[in-house]
Amino acid sequence: MRIWVDADACPNMIKDILFRAAERRQFALILVANHFLAVPPSRVIRSVQVPGGFDAADRYIVEQLQESDLVITADIPLAADVIAKNAHALNPRGELYTKDNIKDRLAMRDLMDELRSAGQVSGGPAPFGQRDKQDFANALDRFLAKY
Repeated sequence: MRIWVDADACPNMIKDILFRAAERRQFALILVANHFLAVPPSRVIRSVQVPGGFDAADRYIVEQLQESDLVITADIPLAADVIAKNAHALNPRGELYTKDNIKDRLAMRDLMDELRSAGQVSGGPAPFGQRDKQDFANALDRFLAKY
């Protein structure tokens, strides 16, 4: 199993959790971004810089991942593509996307996009906080315990 990170928007505190987990458990951790990304020196951690462009990192991840891999992303369409390839997706707030919940998440995302476009809703998700960090760490531990 490898863990892929949609790293362009992944909070640093989540990356730190993943760095420690990768070293402790010795699984491959690959961070993908369209800009240079520094990672700690490690045999199991690496970063990949993809060319700029819409969804370039997402496309790279989907092309490279294999069944049983885990992708860390807040991007719901990417999570849907990951699940379609029988892999796993976990968002930085600790929610595991599954075949059972991804369609609902996509529908809600599309609805919110429409409402924002119409000016009926403004803003985005709540700021990332300590509770989110703890929820992610717990969800990652539960996932890794299965593998």
